[in-house]
Amino acid sequence: MRVLRAKLAAHLKEQQAGEVARDRREQVGSGERSEKIRTYNIHQNRVTDHRLKESWHNVDEILEGRIGPILEALGAKRSSRRQAKYASRRPAEGRATGETP
Repeated sequence: MRVLRAKLAAHLKEQQAGEVARDRREQVGSGERSEKIRTYNIHQNRVTDHRLKESWHNVDEILEGRIGPILEALGAKRSSRRQAKYASRRPAEGRATGETP
């Protein structure tokens, strides 16, 4: 009976370790280039945000915390996405009133 309990405990422990490892892999990702959000290229004095597809050539300032230009670009992208989403929901002109063009 002790042997059976030990095997069962070992199996459960192994199963839990596998679940933890799987969860960690999902959270951390593979680290591949396609997953990167931003690249800091010190030698070329360049920071590239891959989500925005935009670069800035003031890496020293950005590393010192002056990230205003990046935040402005992110805000502009968020606004344009909201506008596009809103525009896609609005009925075409004329259809809302029942008029035909």
